[in-house]
Amino acid sequence: MPNPLPPVGPQRTLVLAQLSNSVGDGAYYVTSALYFAHVVGLAPARVGLGLTVAWAVGSLVGVPLGRIADRRGPRGTAVLLALATGVAVASFLVVRDFALFLAAACLYATAQSGLAAARQALLAALVAKEERTGALAHLQSTLNAGLAVGAALGGIALSAGTTAAYLTVFAVDAASFLLCACVLLRLPVLAAVPGNHRTKLMVLRDRPYAVLTLLNTVLLLRMPLLSVGLPLWITERTAAPEWLVSALFVLNTAAVTVFQVRTARSVNGIPTAARALRRSGALMVLTCAVFAVSAVNLPWAAVTALIGGSVFLVAAEMLHSAGSWHLSFELAPAGRIGEYQGFFGTGVTVARTLGPFLLAALLVGWGTAGWLLLGAVVLAASYALGPAARWAARTRPEPAAAGVAAAAGVPGV
Repeated sequence: MPNPLPPVGPQRTLVLAQLSNSVGDGAYYVTSALYFAHVVGLAPARVGLGLTVAWAVGSLVGVPLGRIADRRGPRGTAVLLALATGVAVASFLVVRDFALFLAAACLYATAQSGLAAARQALLAALVAKEERTGALAHLQSTLNAGLAVGAALGGIALSAGTTAAYLTVFAVDAASFLLCACVLLRLPVLAAVPGNHRTKLMVLRDRPYAVLTLLNTVLLLRMPLLSVGLPLWITERTAAPEWLVSALFVLNTAAVTVFQVRTARSVNGIPTAARALRRSGALMVLTCAVFAVSAVNLPWAAVTALIGGSVFLVAAEMLHSAGSWHLSFELAPAGRIGEYQGFFGTGVTVARTLGPFLLAALLVGWGTAGWLLLGAVVLAASYALGPAARWAARTRPEPAAAGVAAAAGVPGV
């Protein structure tokens, strides 16, 4: 069993910062919808509209904020954005109309998107290149552990069902980002990247990296699959009990917490990253096929199929995470990590925004055919990522190009 803690130093400090705010986020995720409806008094449709607009804004602003992290120094930028996120969450405590809610939601999404990019730039500057994928695995494990703890706290608030309980959850989330900023201040000050600061955003003209980001977005449809697609499928198309939705979420979170670091050890270059992504796509085909056969009238058979599919799903998720992390860093030019990570991170926003609509139409509307189509599309994207990565590597001015020859000869799944 790998050490659950990263080495002492910057890696462990980054993990502590991740833990500090992921606990608050876990509580926020499970209570926010009911809070905005019951405490703020907004109609669910307006909440959905506001959050969609906010994340769309956040995805657009994430790239220039990442560039600012490159130019002004990632530590200071990350600290400011953590504080801004805390302010946004705290403002939810007092907003009581749609206009203010939308403004606070846009600030929250913008600060979160920028903070993610700035953290990646911090990691790139403080962690040796060969250790980055492992460090990201530790961060992902910590994220899942924190979310699980936060979700449990949020569940207590939901059980209480009082305004005070909801307000306490949001206050804890706001405080968690303040704590995150304080932890980030323990990291060493990093100088701004030298160079021409008037240069326009390079990533917007980097076609290979854009293709890589687009293909990765297709694989990211696994995110709303767990939170939206499966719950709808279980309740609408299977005889499985509704409580299984929560059980499968716990299974996924626990597995990532325990096994993500070990899985990431197999990825140490462009060839192994491409291979991990192909294996992820193949596992997603199995996932979709097993979920498709869960539409039976026998509860025990449905539960068995759904648990089996969830095991395949979490294995695919961990391989995808490890492979995509490596490619996103390896193919980003030195000095523009924040900018490029901000762009790569837009895939998460797009998947979370459009994914629920696509998955609802495919899975609930088309049934078994929808599952098979989803698996085929993800498999195609996973296999296309290898050639896209080699194309991108050939256009890099430095290190990444070294892996092209080896990547071309990597055996299949």
